[in-house]
Amino acid sequence: MKDQHFKNNVSMGILLLLLSILFYSIQYAVFRDLHNLFFYLLGDIAFLFIEVLLVTLIIHQMLNNREKHSMLKKLNMVIGAFFSEVGTSLLENLQKFNNDSQCLSQKLIVDNNWSQNTFGQTSKVIRTIDHKIDILKGDLENLKVLLVGKRSFLLGLLENPNLLEHEDFTELLWAVFHLTEELSHRKTVHGLPQSDYQHLSIDIKRAYSLLVLEWLSYMQHLKENYPYLFSLAMRTNPFDPDASIEVA
Repeated sequence: MKDQHFKNNVSMGILLLLLSILFYSIQYAVFRDLHNLFFYLLGDIAFLFIEVLLVTLIIHQMLNNREKHSMLKKLNMVIGAFFSEVGTSLLENLQKFNNDSQCLSQKLIVDNNWSQNTFGQTSKVIRTIDHKIDILKGDLENLKVLLVGKRSFLLGLLENPNLLEHEDFTELLWAVFHLTEELSHRKTVHGLPQSDYQHLSIDIKRAYSLLVLEWLSYMQHLKENYPYLFSLAMRTNPFDPDASIEVA
């Protein structure tokens, strides 16, 4: 297929070159003015470099930026659907496994006063935290029910080719889906060997760490672009024990 496409391009290039030679020959045959022929030919060649500059480096870059902006907007819609459907509930669930959940929550009480710098600094701090996961502290059975119930939704997101443009979110989805698979293949999550609980703790920690960072990034996106959605997200903040859906 690629070879055929290359051959078509070569054929088209040769055809265009022959047509150009043909029309220059006709111009010379009619006007018999070699001086003007070369004058305009050199002028066209000189302008060709400016044309390449305009089309390739400027216009093409503008179109790429516009396409990228449109793609990111669509990706953020997908991320919004993820948090609405499963992400926020999953955070609330995974919080219960974190021994330092109270300390983390204090850093993530997002409000209208947060600036771009605040989000950036908080993200840096969160990345340095080594979350302490206690597998017996949370409700593993409830986590299994939640994730298995959303398995089809997660698969649908993973099938979205646009997500390749967002590596962090794709990595999060794979981590969550892997945890889903681990839990779904166990007939019961009670009375498992300690080594198996340790394995599940690692999977929970991976998904939890990525989910917290993606949630923070999504909150920044909402604050900068959709104030009304940001208001709802603040009132349903899984890290804020005083959050209330009712507008005070």
